[in-house]
Amino acid sequence: MKRFCTLALTLLLALTFSLPALAGKTLMMATTTSTANTGLLDDLIVPQFKNDTGIEIKFVAIGTGKALKMAENCDVDVVLVHAPGAEKAYMDKGVLTDRKELMYNDFVIIGPESDPAGVKGMSVTDALKTIEAKKAVFASRGDNSGTNKKEISLWKSAGMGVPEKQNWYVQTGQGMLPTINIANEKDGYTMTDRGTYIKYADTKGGNPPLKVLVEGDEVLFNQYSALAVAPKHCADAQYELAKQFIAWMASPATQKAISEFKLLGKKLFIPNAK
Repeated sequence: MKRFCTLALTLLLALTFSLPALAGKTLMMATTTSTANTGLLDDLIVPQFKNDTGIEIKFVAIGTGKALKMAENCDVDVVLVHAPGAEKAYMDKGVLTDRKELMYNDFVIIGPESDPAGVKGMSVTDALKTIEAKKAVFASRGDNSGTNKKEISLWKSAGMGVPEKQNWYVQTGQGMLPTINIANEKDGYTMTDRGTYIKYADTKGGNPPLKVLVEGDEVLFNQYSALAVAPKHCADAQYELAKQFIAWMASPATQKAISEFKLLGKKLFIPNAK
């Protein structure tokens, strides 16, 4: 009996000390709100990556600017974002490395079906100039996200300054879905990525009050990429796990799964890993 108790205690201690190993590995990721809002992460990426590799992903979904800052602060191991210019700046600083383009969608300007400013079918530049001229409400995220960065660049490329001090220009400081809802409440316009718009439309039974009015310009292309936190910048970064995740995202099987991820019969993201 004494022998049995000793053996049992030994096995219990061995199990206790092995619990961290049994718990598996965890990858910390910062990403843009659109990958979370659409359900891509919770419904596909996170569970499938765990199933394929045994690695758990813990993520925070915030604007791209804040996600990149978390990488700089060594709070995460990998980022999945959509602001190529900002990504390059962080690579140049030595914060991020191994950038891999993975998928894309596009940006669209949406507004009430009544289209009070009359911008439907216009180019992006003409639409923004018209919105400004008619002082139609425009809801901006105002949060340094990838979408916000793109929106600001569009005002500038249209030859106008960002109308930050105008009463009709509403900076929400919130994510995409709340910003869409604010635009709707104010009978105004906003810019969103198409994936999030499809999710929004799905929550409205396929008949959302805000409609796509401006689309198709090449400048509205919206590339998503993954980047690893450079081990030289953050000594404790899980660099090998980050590389494994990026390679998994670019694999044929995952790219196919992203292509098949749909709502209302529409693709939210189009894979383009090379």
